[in-house]
Formats: sequence, C-alpha cells, structure tokens
Amino acid sequence: MELTTSKRARTAEPASAPRRWAVLAVLCPSLLLTGIDLTVTHAAVPSLTRELHPSGVRLLWIVDVYSLTVAALLVTCGTLGDRIGRKRLVLSGFALFGLASTGAAFAQTSGQLIAARALLGAGTAMIMSSTAAIIRVVFPDRRERTIAIGLWTAAHSVGAAVGPLVGGALLQRWWWGSVFLLNVPVVAVILVAGARLIPESRNPTPRPWDLPGVALSAVGLTAVVYALKQAGAEVGGGASDMAVTVVVGAVGVVLLAVFVRRQRRSPQPLLDFALFVDRRFTTATLCVLGCFGCYAAMLFFLTQWFQLIDGASPLRAGLALLPLAAANAAGAVVAPSMARRWGDRWAMTGALAGFSGALFLLCAGGGPARYGVAVAVMLASGVGAGVVMTLASDAIMASADPDRAGEAAAIQEISFELGAGLGIAALGTVLTATYRAVLPSSMPGIPTADRRAAGESIGAANAIADRLAPSTSALLRATARHAYDRGFTVAVLSAAVVLAATATLAALLLRSPRRHGQR
Repeated sequence: MELTTSKRARTAEPASAPRRWAVLAVLCPSLLLTGIDLTVTHAAVPSLTRELHPSGVRLLWIVDVYSLTVAALLVTCGTLGDRIGRKRLVLSGFALFGLASTGAAFAQTSGQLIAARALLGAGTAMIMSSTAAIIRVVFPDRRERTIAIGLWTAAHSVGAAVGPLVGGALLQRWWWGSVFLLNVPVVAVILVAGARLIPESRNPTPRPWDLPGVALSAVGLTAVVYALKQAGAEVGGGASDMAVTVVVGAVGVVLLAVFVRRQRRSPQPLLDFALFVDRRFTTATLCVLGCFGCYAAMLFFLTQWFQLIDGASPLRAGLALLPLAAANAAGAVVAPSMARRWGDRWAMTGALAGFSGALFLLCAGGGPARYGVAVAVMLASGVGAGVVMTLASDAIMASADPDRAGEAAAIQEISFELGAGLGIAALGTVLTATYRAVLPSSMPGIPTADRRAAGESIGAANAIADRLAPSTSALLRATARHAYDRGFTVAVLSAAVVLAATATLAALLLRSPRRHGQR
C-alpha cells in the first residue's frame, strides 16, 4: 500500500477542516466494520455448525479465510488504487463487501460461506489499502494526520475486540446469517456518504501491477495454510493422504520462496523485502505476527469454549470476553508510558512474557471452567497484547526511512492480518488434531459412522448427541468435551511456547542503535 502521495494529488483536497474530519468519520466506521467481521463469526460457529455441518477443516476455513485473503491482497490492491484512483477503489471495496455479506448471510453450504468470506476479505483489502492513502491526502498537517491515523487504526482494533459481543447480541434473536447481514445497511450509508465526501486521488507514476507476483503469493499462502489445516484433519488417517498434504505444503513453501526472490530482484517490488535487513524491523514484525496470531486464536478458542463446553449463550459468551477487550485497549493506552520508562525492548519483552505466563496459568488453573482464573488470564493477556501490538507497530514504522513509510505500513498491516489467519490455522490445527487423537475410536452404543462424524468437531459431536438415546448421548457429550478440553489445553500451551520464544527474540534482538541512546 502506498502512503506517499504526489503534490498534484494533495492540491486537489479541499482545505476545509470540517470536511477533513467528515471524511474521517466515513472511513473510521468502515474499519470498525471490517474489524468486527474478523471475529464476529466466532460467536456464530455453533449455530452455523448445526445448520451447515462443516468438517473441522472447513470450519477453520470459514473462520480465517477472511484475514488470509486480506493479507494476500492488501499490497496489490494498494497498487491498483494508485492506478485507478483510491476513491474509486474504496467505494468498489464497500460495494463488494456489501454484496459478499449478503451472500454469506444466505449461504446454504459451508463451501458457499467460505467463498463469501473470501470475497469479504477481498473487499476489505480494497478498503484498507486505500483508506490510509486517502487519510494522507486529506490531512496534509502531520499533527492532525497522526491523530487521524490513530483513530482509524483504533477503529479496526475495537471492531475485532467487540466482534464476538456483537455476534452474540444478534444471535439472541436472529439466525447465524444476521451477523453478516448487519453489514449491508451500514455499507449503504457509507457508500452514499463516501461518494459525496471522499476526494479522488491517484499516483501519476504508479508502480507496475505485478500480477505473477500476486498469483505466487496468493497460491503459495493458500497451499501452506491448506496443508496446516489438513494435517490436523488427517490424524489417524492413511499415509497416502498425509503424503499429499506434505506435498501441497512443500509446493506452497516453494512458491512463497519464488515470490520473495522475485520481489528482491524487482526494481519496483510489491513488498520491499530490503526493509527486513534492519534487525529491529524484522523483530518487530515477528512480534506482531506471533502476538496477534495468538491473541486472535485465543479469542476464537475462548468464544467456542464458553459456548460448547460451558453451555453459555452467544451473548453471554461475548460478555464473558469483555475483560479481554477492555484489557487490550488499556494495554494500548499504557504502552507509550511503559516504553518511556523501560524502553521498547524491555516493555515488549515483559508484555510478551506476561502474555505467555498468563496462558501457562490458564492451563495450570483448570482452564476457563474457573471463570475467576479466566478473567485474570484475560486481563493479563489483553494488556500484554495491547502493549506489544502498539509498540511493535511503532517500531516497524520508526525503523523505516520516511520515504519508505508506505512499504513499512503495508508490511505492518499484512503482519496483523497474516498473524490472525496463521494463528487460527496453526493453533486450530493443533486443537483439531488433539481432539481427534483423544476421542476414542469406538464407543458403546454409538455407530461407527456417527463416531467418525463426531471426530470432525465438537459441534458435530453435539449435533449427533442430540438425536441419540439419553444414556448414549450423555456418553458422547462427555467424551467429546473431554477431548476438546485436552485439545484446548494443548493449543493454549503451544501458544504460550510461541509467545515465550517471541519474548526471547525481542530481548535478544530488539536493541536500539546506540545513537538513539536507548537500551
């Protein structure tokens, strides 16, 4: 995404201060909406599982194909916006977002829902890649622009945090599709207001649109994520199936390696990998990937645990997660003062270590079943994640030269979206694999076909239990919940280990240059 703009583009912007903030008032709700869509499906998973009967792998695709599509298309959409005009692209993105939301709301199969969620991600990439550049044009004053970008970024974070609560509130009265249909009237208002208020701008000398590079990155990423998800579904399966999965994963890695090589050799790359030569830039990016990946996965796992194991309603599950959202916002607020007192290096190291320790405590304290323990864990995790995501984002931007701010911002946004997608994919695969491994291969009174279907997910197991005799139903529910609880524990432990490793990296590598006088 290109944040730098031409002088010609800037002179077209009206000077009126009220007009500038009116444009921001249109853009911020759009990011709030895209943030909500990142997590709103978490609350709807049990309901849509009963209706659409997705396999465990398809369920993971439903949840995170959105963020993976955003990550894959952000940069190329930014280049397209430079060519055809950012207003045109952002309004097209809203239109696609509204149409895809309607398609998702009325999907009849899991495949249709996955496709609609992918289109939602494409619309979001068009929106996000253009709005930062539009803000740069509309707010030429640096101080005002800093405030505007801060509010715009916060809108996305708030949306992601309240997504499960919004979904839970809607599901109290309507069917699972309502969590997507909510977008349509909001998009309609934004389209009308945006057409009137947002100024058009484009880059008179745009970068080439590298279609082969886009294809390499998208196909490679899809193949790697597919292999991750499929690996968990094939636990206990045939060797031939696992061999195919390994081959697909290897092909994905090769394609991504070719993509990186192509970008490094290109005079005008989609992603400037030369930025990763800076140790602080690379380390901060890894911190965002690891921290936000674990945060997004925990948000998903806890939403499912409260509903499927604790028996909470979608609304109650969303309310139970409020401490995590509030603590995340608090962490973002206190992050600057922590950095001033201890420096970025030790503030981020301590926050990552605290997040990791909280997850270890969750496993040792009996899991979310003891809500007091869960609240303490959510508070510590939320504060830690808020501190890391704020300071790491600042470190990414500070490590890049001012004339490369656009490339750095693109990598920063991609790291958030890619972290969410890969975090849910990898840790969700760990949970699924453990669940399938722990679930007994046979249970008295339960047909083999039903046992095999119950191995897809705990939602499927509960649906099967609903039509069995009371004693057999109780056995299947108890067995499936035990298996899911074990899977949850292993996934949380895995996240804790990832965070501990990331904290170690931050402590060792996130040293500031001596000329800055920081530790």
